[in-house]
Amino acid sequence: MESDRIDLPQGTLDLLILKTVALKPLHGWAISVRVQQISGGALQIQQGSLYPALHRLERQKWVSSEWRKSDANQRAKFYRITAIGKKQLAADFARWNKMVASIESIMTATKSATEATS
Repeated sequence: MESDRIDLPQGTLDLLILKTVALKPLHGWAISVRVQQISGGALQIQQGSLYPALHRLERQKWVSSEWRKSDANQRAKFYRITAIGKKQLAADFARWNKMVASIESIMTATKSATEATS
């Protein structure tokens, strides 16, 4: 399964975190697990990247946090998206969609051009 993993493209970690906590407040480990589940195991967020990103998002006021008990009855910091974070998520998502569409256009055009010269 290791070969099925995908490295996160630069700048997508914040987008994934914001989208995940937009669905419901989660603690850090649960965010990581949820991203892995939704991606079918293809995406994994390393703890060394996740927590600095969460702290950065909190400083930017894109997420807020509160200490609560987790499902395992452990004290954990739960993160939720803020109104500012929702606006940022919408803007980032629009940019992401534009980038994906642009790359798809290039890949399709390149494929067509390659097939035409074969």
